Amino acid sequence: MQEVVSINPSNGTPQNTRVVGALSAEDASVRLQAALAAGSTPDAGFLEALVGRCAVEPDFFVRDMLSWALTRLPPETTLPRIRRELASERAQARSQALHTLSKIGDRSAWAWITRDLLRDADEEVARTAWRVAVALVPGDEKGNLADELVRQLGRGDRDVRLSLSRALVELGDVTGPALEKAAASPDPEVATHARATGLLRQNPETGFDAAVEEAKRVVALGPERAAAAAAAAAPGVAETADATEITEPEKTIRPMEGAEAAKVAAETAEC
Repeated sequence: MQEVVSINPSNGTPQNTRVVGALSAEDASVRLQAALAAGSTPDAGFLEALVGRCAVEPDFFVRDMLSWALTRLPPETTLPRIRRELASERAQARSQALHTLSKIGDRSAWAWITRDLLRDADEEVARTAWRVAVALVPGDEKGNLADELVRQLGRGDRDVRLSLSRALVELGDVTGPALEKAAASPDPEVATHARATGLLRQNPETGFDAAVEEAKRVVALGPERAAAAAAAAAPGVAETADATEITEPEKTIRPMEGAEAAKVAAETAEC
């Protein structure tokens, strides 16, 4: 029979002990309920257990509930402890700490999003760092952040590149110069990713995959040839050509036969 974790705060310390113990239960649903209980009855006594569980919890939904429970504690209590996790040797601890910072939304944590985190070898950590950095960055630091993120263009698989493109698009117009420079990179992966991100900036409704395919075409042909090819293939050009073929006067001369030919010959002789 599945254990039910009560969230009645009247039980005091014994109840807190039960909640903490349930955070490491084998059943994910029990761990989820325990995290919910911790968040529903916020207590600084849960801090270490919640942070520690974040570093090892395998279930996405439980991890998200753990972060929520941490946001229920006073920031002055939670933030210093989370900051320590950013330097953890465990990639998941770093990633989840960053995720929790995004949930808390305290802009003072911007200074903790270091270059090392933005370039973290673990792609999940790096992706989370990009997202949090964009959310917390002060206006006067956006240009520097854009320059740093552009250095990551061409990294990883589709999902990693999509995350980076989204972060750059969210930064706004400040990313334009850095993307233009990257689009001229001799590395086709970097140039393609930069151009695809630029297309998404111009038209956010463009799908990422479609933007990448268009960017690949431009990189392969070169900007001038790609523009010329696009102009030649434009519907208006094709329609004009078709109309010319349809309306152009017939130029083939029909040979004259019989009496008609004789009449013309006689008229010519009289002249």
